[in-house]
Amino acid sequence: MGLATREAYGKALLELGATNQDVVVLDADLSKSTKTGDFAAQYSERFINVGIAEQNLMGIAAGLASYGKVPFASTFAVFATGRAFEIIRNSVCYPNLNVKIAATHAGISVGEDGGSHQSVEDIALMNALPNMSVIVPADARETEEVIKYAAAHDGPVYIRLGRLAAEDLFDESYTYEFGKGVQLTDGDDVTLIATGLMTAEAKKAAELLKADGISARVIHIPTIKPIDRDIIEKAAKETKFIVTCEEHSVIGGLGSVVSDVVTETHPTKVVKIGLNDVFGESGTPAELLERYGMTAANVVKVVKEHY
Repeated sequence: MGLATREAYGKALLELGATNQDVVVLDADLSKSTKTGDFAAQYSERFINVGIAEQNLMGIAAGLASYGKVPFASTFAVFATGRAFEIIRNSVCYPNLNVKIAATHAGISVGEDGGSHQSVEDIALMNALPNMSVIVPADARETEEVIKYAAAHDGPVYIRLGRLAAEDLFDESYTYEFGKGVQLTDGDDVTLIATGLMTAEAKKAAELLKADGISARVIHIPTIKPIDRDIIEKAAKETKFIVTCEEHSVIGGLGSVVSDVVTETHPTKVVKIGLNDVFGESGTPAELLERYGMTAANVVKVVKEHY
């Protein structure tokens, strides 16, 4: 296993701090967990702990952006997108300000903190906001690339990060391309379209399916909004059906976006793997991922059911 994407975020911030004097990091009293603490120690004059006040976190970030700064606002995903939604809507997205929201502890892999802290609707909330870009990196290398990109990008960005260590998928040669999917394996029977930690599971599932004579194409989608329509449309035309895999509700996330694309251009069956209109619960990450079907074994099972 590699680093958690939240750990990679902390490392990337330190590098940015040295090269971009306009980068300012804000946190809501969770810097040890969100991994902004190292930036705070190194660049204390550019770090603001607003306390447990997530609405204020986004409001201050918006103010800093209006004066030319590049603020990274960090807290847990459930607080960033839930408690601060109206401020993000009206103070960040409505005026199209250059705020980066780096939300950690997303999805059920938060584990024992339980359903109250497991954000399974954040992608849907951020997808619905005009001017907002939504990015979900799969591993540490991609996270570092995404953070560098976000700092250079003009406009609001939501970056979804996890608590759990992520498997390494990409090496140092990898370059993140905004709005582009990444085809990891080729196949002509079924396409597995995944994001975040589910990309590694989809890749494992493709190997298991190959052993059973089923050819699976695996596409990683780091940018949920704007979505890579071309890579999805091509898969819809060239494979029999699509299975989407995400650590998020099946309502309003990756699966919904993929469905929107194919129904407009090349209608095909889309089967969604994710949380089926339920909250998470307390348990170890491994127990929860198994319980909610976010494993390679379940991806294989779903593919065979619809093949």
